[in-house]
Amino acid sequence: MTFSQRIATLLALVASMLFAGSALAEPVEGRDYAIVPLPLPQASGGGGKVEVAEFFWYGCPHCSALEPKLEAWLSRLPKDVQFKRVPAVLAAHWQPMAKSFYALEATGVDLHAKMFTAIHVENINLSDEQTFLQWVGKQGADSRKIGDAYRSFGVNSKLQAARQLNVNYGLTSVPTLVVGGKYRTSPSMAGGAEQMFQVVDHLIELTRKGR
Repeated sequence: MTFSQRIATLLALVASMLFAGSALAEPVEGRDYAIVPLPLPQASGGGGKVEVAEFFWYGCPHCSALEPKLEAWLSRLPKDVQFKRVPAVLAAHWQPMAKSFYALEATGVDLHAKMFTAIHVENINLSDEQTFLQWVGKQGADSRKIGDAYRSFGVNSKLQAARQLNVNYGLTSVPTLVVGGKYRTSPSMAGGAEQMFQVVDHLIELTRKGR
């Protein structure tokens, strides 16, 4: 091995050690995560479970890109952690697809991943109610039943509750994850999706210790 090769190997080793050290560093409040403006500890799931809520918008490309990584993280979710999705409503034009989410949920139809594909790969405008209902029909779902749910009092009530949570948690962007109704983090805060899940794991442990 030449002198230059030894130097290159040494530099690579130092870099890997620094990366490992940074990956293992404990997340810092105010940088990697924040305490939400109006904490809601009672949102921490039933049966003593820690709740992790993902705030998303179907029209967000970052939410779409996060989905497979989120599913991988969910596959190893501890038994004492409960996960749920909450549509974000940070602008008026976000509201239709938030209603779509709750209409599908109310009718027991799971088209969550397909919604992202339709919007970001197939360029279908699912924010339009009629386009959305035609699309769900093509997926083999009952478009009339989903349409009734879309326009129902129950879905509108859930939409208003979601909007209030957006305010309580100080939501400004998506995707954002809230742990135990108290801690908020995101890929942009944590420095990437993988780092965010490390932060979420840390926040789950903080929530456990706080009980």
